Amino acid sequence: MRRGVLWPLWLVLIGGFSLVPFLWFVLTSWKSAAQVTAIPPEIVPDFHWGFYLSALRDHGLLKYIRNSAIVASLTTLISIAIGAFAAYALTRFQLPWTRTYLMLLLAVSMFPQIAIAGPVWRILSALGWLNTYQGIVAAYIALSLPLAVWILATFFKELPYEVEEAALIDGCTRVQALWKVVLPLAAPGLFTASILVFIHVWNEFFFALLILTNPALQTLPVGIALFPGEYTMPWGEIAAASTIATLPLILLTLIFQRRIVRGLSAGAIKG
Repeated sequence: MRRGVLWPLWLVLIGGFSLVPFLWFVLTSWKSAAQVTAIPPEIVPDFHWGFYLSALRDHGLLKYIRNSAIVASLTTLISIAIGAFAAYALTRFQLPWTRTYLMLLLAVSMFPQIAIAGPVWRILSALGWLNTYQGIVAAYIALSLPLAVWILATFFKELPYEVEEAALIDGCTRVQALWKVVLPLAAPGLFTASILVFIHVWNEFFFALLILTNPALQTLPVGIALFPGEYTMPWGEIAAASTIATLPLILLTLIFQRRIVRGLSAGAIKG
């Protein structure tokens, strides 16, 4: 009984501790300029819109949001499309090297970004894709595919082959069976992979900073990081921009949390 009472308390404490930095930034975004620099710090803000207006008007936040939305959406669509075909092939054709391939895919995804930064930059430079949407999307697809293939392969393994076999007997081709039967059944896995890829790309900073040096094409993380001037640190504007950048991800997670959990737990329980 005592252990059952303590578990919810621990969860509340851990969750509250994790939320403190974000909540502090949200409160800072609503403060006045005097409150931001006040000593001792003032917790309750005056609820001013000034920092939000400044971030949107003076720092071009809408431009960064547009760029991140374009890059994240394109990367997600292409990664899931390629990942679905790859996962289908790995789980349905029973290739002898499937397990080895998946392990290599997982190992490649663990490489630190700095280790592959040079080759990626050289390839994109040779293609003339630096400071272009296609360049950053290509780099993100390479980074996101291992995650998409792993999630979708795990989900496809749990789908009954008999349903797909019936479609093949009825005259469907492999592609038609994949499109009309397998993908609708795998919707939770597709949705989970899409959300995780989108979140990863939306938050990614290193390759966006490396590939996109043109301010007109920079994404949210890079744009917010470049808010500080030579002699100033606009904490209020940074807090407002960070709040705006984080809210879409929080809303997506809260709205679709059941589908995400269902997709992530696929394959955990058999029978």
